[in-house]
Amino acid sequence: MNKKNKYILALLAVVILAGAAAYVILLLQNAEDKSNITMKNKLETIKLPEPRYESETSVEEALLARRSVRDYKSESLTLEEVSQILWAAQGITDKKGSRTAPSAGALYPLEVYAVVGNVDDFSEGVYKYKPQCHELVKVAEGDKRMELYNAALNQSAVKNAAVAVVFSAVYERTTEKYGERGERYVHLETGHAAQNVYLQAAVLDLGTVVIGAFDDSEVKKIMNMQDDEQPLYIMPVGRKK
Repeated sequence: MNKKNKYILALLAVVILAGAAAYVILLLQNAEDKSNITMKNKLETIKLPEPRYESETSVEEALLARRSVRDYKSESLTLEEVSQILWAAQGITDKKGSRTAPSAGALYPLEVYAVVGNVDDFSEGVYKYKPQCHELVKVAEGDKRMELYNAALNQSAVKNAAVAVVFSAVYERTTEKYGERGERYVHLETGHAAQNVYLQAAVLDLGTVVIGAFDDSEVKKIMNMQDDEQPLYIMPVGRKK
């Protein structure tokens, strides 16, 4: 073998080794990226405290105390209180997956978000409630109450509350079975869930109010909602003045 051929073979070997090394590095980087994503997802999912199923307040007393409250103290809520409010909104109540609010055909079109601004030992952000696991998944960083306040036509209850609960709906879950009338069923269901929040707030001696006036597109953006979700209600929750 002449020198020229030896040189070509040596050069070819170097290229192959360099390519193999680059491929290995790429695999390691991908593995690290996936590991980081997995870790991030784990950190972003928060298991909520188990809700209570008993209280010293009767249903009748809660109904008597239920009010729309728009003025709140600047005090924080506890994670246990947030957990209870979200469970009242759409929590699971049996092994079959039934929830705290009735749903036409048990199709459950509602999604629930918590805009957290002032909760003890809990980071600010937008969280999506996962009823099946009673968990929160962070979908946006930072205190979004002022943005939501602007989107809600500057209604002060939104920016002053410790937390704002936002209801949205995926209409297709219900309309696929019930057609156009399914939209009515979705709206009825939202009312059921909102009343649950009202009554739970009364039991916890908290204030809340339903807000239906807002810029839909802005609320969707703030919540990082999916394209098929439509926002329906905002319910600020805070300590009553």
